[in-house]
Amino acid sequence: MVTSIEPVTAASARFQCETCELRSHSICSALQDEELREMNQVVRQVSLDAGQIVFFETDPADFSFNITSGVVRLSKMLADGRRQVTGFLYPSDFLGLAVGKDYTQTAEAITPVRMCRFDRKDLTRMYEKFPKLEHRLLEVACNEIVSAQDQMLLLGRKTARERLSSFLLNLLSRSNLGERLIGEIDLPMDRADIADYLGLTVETVSRTFTKLRKDGLIEMPSKNRIVIRDADDLADAAENPD
Repeated sequence: MVTSIEPVTAASARFQCETCELRSHSICSALQDEELREMNQVVRQVSLDAGQIVFFETDPADFSFNITSGVVRLSKMLADGRRQVTGFLYPSDFLGLAVGKDYTQTAEAITPVRMCRFDRKDLTRMYEKFPKLEHRLLEVACNEIVSAQDQMLLLGRKTARERLSSFLLNLLSRSNLGERLIGEIDLPMDRADIADYLGLTVETVSRTFTKLRKDGLIEMPSKNRIVIRDADDLADAAENPD
């Protein structure tokens, strides 16, 4: 359940967009200031607490969202009740694109989250008026396809060590530390989330973390903080079987 939805006035939203560090990375990068002012008329700010649902699988896909802070988990439920985590979304990610009438996944905030919310009908009108916005969203959709293909490879062919190493490298990249040899990353998700994303058991995830630490690839100051000692060595671990 959404904790607050605040209408964004043209003046206040324009100020936020101009000062937002994420503007150049989000869908808003496709629009100039004058065009942003028009989009501001249909944007709503949404805040959620950790554990709150953005939308459930099979809910009507009435809205799309641009994440401005926090982390959202995507998941699907299998017929036998098992859960498959399909992704984690971070600031600047776009959420809620749907081909049909309903959402195909469940989205849940795993940290406090703030988002810009767009009504699907309003966004369609924006596509028609600003074709470059539709082109930008097409890029988002294409990136999602590439990510899904990478995930298929990870689940189908890689070992536990390769899977966890790949996962940590992706988080390193998302935290804008990808060009550094050493970097610290936070893990807002728990071990069960990681296990359900990587297709492993919680026990295997814990053992693999321990093995990477013993091999000198990572340090673990706390359960939810990882220090990658050398990204190149971790990349080798992500591409080579045990």
